Amino acid sequence: MPAVRAQWPGLSTSADHAADLVDADLTAAIEASSGESPVNTVLRTDQRVLARVTDGIYRQPGSALRELLSNAYDADATRVVVKTDRPRFSTISIEDDGLGMSPATLARLVHHIGGSAKRTTEGANLGLASSDDPTRSPAGRKLIGRIGIGLFSVAQLTDRFQIITKVAGDPHRTVATVVLRQFADDDASDVGDEGMYEAGKVNIWREPATDAPAQGTTIVLTDIRLPTRDTLRSRDLWVGVDADKDLDPDVARGLNPPRFHIGRVDPDNPDFVRGGPSAVDDIPWTSADPPEEAFRKLVDAVWDVAEEGGVANAQLWRIFDYYLQMAWLQIGLAVPSKYVDGHPFDIPFGDSLYLYDLPQDSKASPKELHLAGGQTIRDALSLGPGSTEGDDFEVILDDLKISRPLRFRGLPTTGHQVKKPMLFVGRCREEFPGVSPELSGGPIEFDAYLMWAPKIVPTEHQGALIRIHGSSGTAFDPTFMRYQISEQTRLRQTTCEIFVRTGLEGALNIDRESFNYAHPHVVYLTRWLHLSLRRLATVQKRVAGELRAESRQRGEEATQERLETIVSTAWEREADDVGQAPPPVQFVSEPDEETAREDREPAARGGYRLRRTAVFGETSNRPTVDRRVRGVERKLRAVIQLLAAYRLLDDLSNGEQERLAGYLREILEAEDE
Repeated sequence: MPAVRAQWPGLSTSADHAADLVDADLTAAIEASSGESPVNTVLRTDQRVLARVTDGIYRQPGSALRELLSNAYDADATRVVVKTDRPRFSTISIEDDGLGMSPATLARLVHHIGGSAKRTTEGANLGLASSDDPTRSPAGRKLIGRIGIGLFSVAQLTDRFQIITKVAGDPHRTVATVVLRQFADDDASDVGDEGMYEAGKVNIWREPATDAPAQGTTIVLTDIRLPTRDTLRSRDLWVGVDADKDLDPDVARGLNPPRFHIGRVDPDNPDFVRGGPSAVDDIPWTSADPPEEAFRKLVDAVWDVAEEGGVANAQLWRIFDYYLQMAWLQIGLAVPSKYVDGHPFDIPFGDSLYLYDLPQDSKASPKELHLAGGQTIRDALSLGPGSTEGDDFEVILDDLKISRPLRFRGLPTTGHQVKKPMLFVGRCREEFPGVSPELSGGPIEFDAYLMWAPKIVPTEHQGALIRIHGSSGTAFDPTFMRYQISEQTRLRQTTCEIFVRTGLEGALNIDRESFNYAHPHVVYLTRWLHLSLRRLATVQKRVAGELRAESRQRGEEATQERLETIVSTAWEREADDVGQAPPPVQFVSEPDEETAREDREPAARGGYRLRRTAVFGETSNRPTVDRRVRGVERKLRAVIQLLAAYRLLDDLSNGEQERLAGYLREILEAEDE
């Protein structure tokens, strides 16, 4: 494996004369060095470290499958078919129609674990990368892989597998059988010169092929590890369900099978599926459904659960077993593929949502946009050509054609004041001027959206998901990259995708499932995301406030209209003059002398003017009057008008009228408490 070079400020790296220094020579050179004549050398990697890493870097079986799919994508495959014998999971095969591997490429692979030829001139010579741009595949795709350990992610699944590969035009295919070795802490017997570690045994041979034009690679995994089979079978879940059934009802936890599952094997005879072929599973599609329709029905099933409220907030871990969760989260959200209902930037939303443009300037406020006719967000914001990642790449997992299971229309409704989703779209490019690329990692460029909705379905979509060249190894991060402001309710109502076109790859940790938070690109992206969340919160609060005010106003107007109808009906029936309107009723501040004289003769004016303090108390002249008091005022006016219709106020003095109104006010308030 080539040495790994380290670049640190103040330390130059020169491999011209130092790369071949042995330990003794390096020791002597260090002893003879000084500040004026430092030693220039390289940082080397112990091969056993990498062997240990490949043994257990991937946390879940789905992560390992994701890496194999990424390899197929980098090989310009247009179709990958993954077959399992679910729910047994004794074998798994991954077949793609990519470029395949020549004998030279395969030889490079097995002898250089962790020394990927991708993104190098050597990779271009081996047909792994474009000769014009080593960061792209021969067909022009931005490469996902960087390190060269993706194939050995199968160590998570099995220690035995077979590679069958062929390049177009080759009259032979190449076959390799691999037996991986597990690293032991005290095992140093196979460490050779320069720390080389034997990670396994490989047998390779060539055999004639009748389909010379064909190309592609098939990986067959056999002898799947028992812990992996148990995970894929959701064994712990079923053991818990079975145990709960045998417990006393008073102590049982009420565990139920997931709403949808792929079935289970008989725990007493793992070679046979419990219940037989006709009763093996509970899935929302049928064997007659095409793979694309089957996956769509899987997505529909989750939305149906959210609408019926049968499972709390539509949580996938409650709805699905592990296999279906893997299809959704670790493959559907991860690999470059199309959205099940279209990219959010390419959907003609019309007025079905609130749309805002997030300017890169941190001091500028979001600008509201309105889509006309069939206009899309991409058109309205001049985002340029749509992303092509995944447009020509399909993954078939048994019955399912995988898509990104995100929806932006027909979302579940709630009693929230804001009924429509709010979509915030941002575009950023940061060059880090004045900072060397060695320190900044170069420029970073991305598009993104943040969507607020009354209810995010499923709950696993709450958070931020970062895609690099269409691929993601991370799930939705519900912390929004460690957002510290307490906005728990609003964060649970927000989902976000960030589409990185340039940069951030150097910040990915080796498992591609997490980031180095100290990397400048992550620091910049974190600040942008947190600023965008604050902008979203400000706009959402404002819109919700405006809608609440409008709703109250409509309610007050409707109440006033009902009160006026009641009073008008009474006047039409009881008044002597059918043309006479109900007298106005006013609650006024302390009257001046002239007004006081008029108030002694209210009937002469055809209305009633009552002192507010006499009716509502001494504190009623405050500048602001709350909604409850306004409601009492409206009802009290109607009651006074109704009494006037029956001429019950005519013989009362102004003071008596005020005292009567005060008692009526107390009764109305008592009813509202």
